[in-house]
Amino acid sequence: MRGLLCGPVNAYRSVSRRQVLTYLFFVSALVLSLSRANYQASASEPLRVFAAASLVTALTEIVNKYDTAADTRSVPVFGASSTLARQIMHGAPAGVFVSANPRWMDVVEKAGLIVTGTRTVLLGNELVMIAPADSLTSIAFGKAEDISTALIDGPLALGDPAHVPAGIYAKVALTNMGLWPAVKNRISRSADVRAALVLVERGEAPLGVVYASDLTGRRTIRRVATFPKHSYPAITYPVAAVKSADVDRARAFLAFLQTDPVRAIFERHGFSTQ
Repeated sequence: MRGLLCGPVNAYRSVSRRQVLTYLFFVSALVLSLSRANYQASASEPLRVFAAASLVTALTEIVNKYDTAADTRSVPVFGASSTLARQIMHGAPAGVFVSANPRWMDVVEKAGLIVTGTRTVLLGNELVMIAPADSLTSIAFGKAEDISTALIDGPLALGDPAHVPAGIYAKVALTNMGLWPAVKNRISRSADVRAALVLVERGEAPLGVVYASDLTGRRTIRRVATFPKHSYPAITYPVAAVKSADVDRARAFLAFLQTDPVRAIFERHGFSTQ
């Protein structure tokens, strides 16, 4: 009886082992295949450059030039520096971050998301007041009544001073010149500086505050006045590699940004370079 029982049981166990070993073999092969596929997909992912909205025109040109020269693929992602910083902190796959002010770069760095030693000041800018090209408005910053008169028919367009760098600089400048009380209830708060510019272009706002670089190549708006440099902190654009990305590719792009031909492109678009 024992022999009769042992034969089938041992046979069953033998078959089970073969099945298990075969199963494990195929599972191992599948895992290896998926790992290779994931690696290849990761390697083919574009380098995402998160950059302030004021850089749209210049950086798009620069990214295209870089991809052609390096035979790689990069994707610029533009928006308010505050929005981009929050996205990075929530895990957005940024490789490089260019902020329109140090404040939002500080936030990302304090969160431990910046690659040590990669942060540097890339650009500078200045603050200007604009109007539609066909507007006859003139502004003397020493006269609050000039701005009040100009805003009778519409708001002052600027980036939201609660978080958009251009709006923050604008509020500081207008406050320091004693003009904030005349405009604070006549503001259209935009999501970023380019949105403020568009409001003026469309004639939906008689005045706006933007960066000098935003005027480059635009015939639909004109500079009404330039804010005195002593009225606001120096406008700087820090740049750094973000830890969540391919650091080597990010470093290579950062090095490209600081070459003389790229500096010339930024200057052509109205930025100052360090």
